[in-house]
Amino acid sequence: MFAEKVFPILTPLAVDPAHPFPYISGLSLNLAVVVRNPVSDKELFARVKVPDQLPRLISIDGPRAGAVPGRVARFIALEEVIAVHLDKLFAGMEVLEHHTFRVTRNEDVEVEEDDAENLLQALEKELLRRRFGPPVRLEVTTDINPNIRALLIRELGVEESEVYSVPAPLDMRGLSVIAGIDRADLHYPKHMPHTSRYLNESETSKAANVFAAMRRRDILLHHPYDSFSTSVQAFLEQAASDPKVQAIKQTLYRTSGDSPIVDALIDAAEAGKQVLALVEIKARFDEQANISWARKLEQAGVHVVYGIVGLKTHCKLSLVVRQEVDGLRRYCHIGTGNYHPRTARYYEDLGLLTANDQVGEDLSKLFNQLSGYAPKSTFKRLLVAPRSVRSGLIDRIETEIRNARAGVPAHVQIKVNSMVDEAIIDSLYRASQAGVKVDVVVRGICSLRPGVPGLSDNITVRSILGRFLEHSRVFAFANGGDPVVYIGSADMMHRNLDRRVEALVQLASSDDITYVLDLLRRYMDPDTSSLAS
Repeated sequence: MFAEKVFPILTPLAVDPAHPFPYISGLSLNLAVVVRNPVSDKELFARVKVPDQLPRLISIDGPRAGAVPGRVARFIALEEVIAVHLDKLFAGMEVLEHHTFRVTRNEDVEVEEDDAENLLQALEKELLRRRFGPPVRLEVTTDINPNIRALLIRELGVEESEVYSVPAPLDMRGLSVIAGIDRADLHYPKHMPHTSRYLNESETSKAANVFAAMRRRDILLHHPYDSFSTSVQAFLEQAASDPKVQAIKQTLYRTSGDSPIVDALIDAAEAGKQVLALVEIKARFDEQANISWARKLEQAGVHVVYGIVGLKTHCKLSLVVRQEVDGLRRYCHIGTGNYHPRTARYYEDLGLLTANDQVGEDLSKLFNQLSGYAPKSTFKRLLVAPRSVRSGLIDRIETEIRNARAGVPAHVQIKVNSMVDEAIIDSLYRASQAGVKVDVVVRGICSLRPGVPGLSDNITVRSILGRFLEHSRVFAFANGGDPVVYIGSADMMHRNLDRRVEALVQLASSDDITYVLDLLRRYMDPDTSSLAS
């Protein structure tokens, strides 16, 4: 296997006066090799890149290994196969030692939007430069020769504090090969999302009329339990094919490589509808994909815009305008997750399908703000960053503080991916000191410290561990017995609240509010698998 599939694509790079230290691409796995010339007895250094094109872990027992009960599945790492054949790469030299290492480069992209005449072209140029960003981390194995470690530090220009010594193997992404073995006992039972009962009210194989269902009531979706394809995707596909639909407006932050959402927008534009796509081409590490989508959409006749200068557009919005007997009606979707059919299968998210006039009016204003000039728009059912999400949530927390002091039921419940905004955290500390019960569910980083005497005695923080990635953002307030609940795209971070366009929508249906409050209670249940503090 080495001779036929690996050896032909390997390129050993020597380091000597005639060969400078090679460029090491970010996140590539490499072998640092020391060889000796038997004639001159001189030791030399070389680098061999482990090819990305080949599987990182190679099955010794064939592709079906592990799929048959009782049959052993054994794997060997590609770098180990290369290591034992290094003499083939350095014929005539004596191989003394080898070590694996990996470099992480700063791949942040910065474009001065005010100075860029064409944001798309400026970002493309910046993407070409990104792969040559400065190293910010060097990973080496714990058994590396100190001299080789020092050489890598010197040649890469990293600080001692940026070196991480970890046990082999480096780059654990390769373990996905093992995770993919077709063995039922190594996997969760297959999850089959269902169609929301409000979109499937009759026993029929025919797809539901999403517009008719939305006219009957607001529809709260909970992915991946509720199917994305028979709800959000069906909403946009039906909008694209419906001759009564006049216009579609859509934000795209991340989507899949074979996106049916993009296909629906293209179909709608080609059918003569007015289609606006707000593509966030600065979505980190999806920049190139989003540039490709933007160009594809433009070629189909879609009006493509890139949002407001200086702000990322992170809100998850769809607006469909339809001609009906009594005039134009607006149909809306507001979600907590991206329009990404693949991640919708394993990201937990909430979304609202609604034909409510107030929400439709709010979304029209917000899209006008994003595509044109409407900086002072005001909203009825939405909180929109960077103007009103932080202040709106703090106002709600202050209401809970007043209610607690007045002896009225007071409770704040928040579910987010990150909780680091000082103003929000300080307001939650004030709420705790006033006797307000505060429950916070945070998937990632959290700077809120619960249980500190005199400061946060009434605050509980949990991180849910489960099958699906907890991605939804929820904000619930007891409001003296008349609960107020928001869902939306914003985490409690400076970048979300100050440098992004985010949207939270207030739920109106008592059934939807009850569902979300029950969900939050389940998150805080001691029997729910979690990390608690």
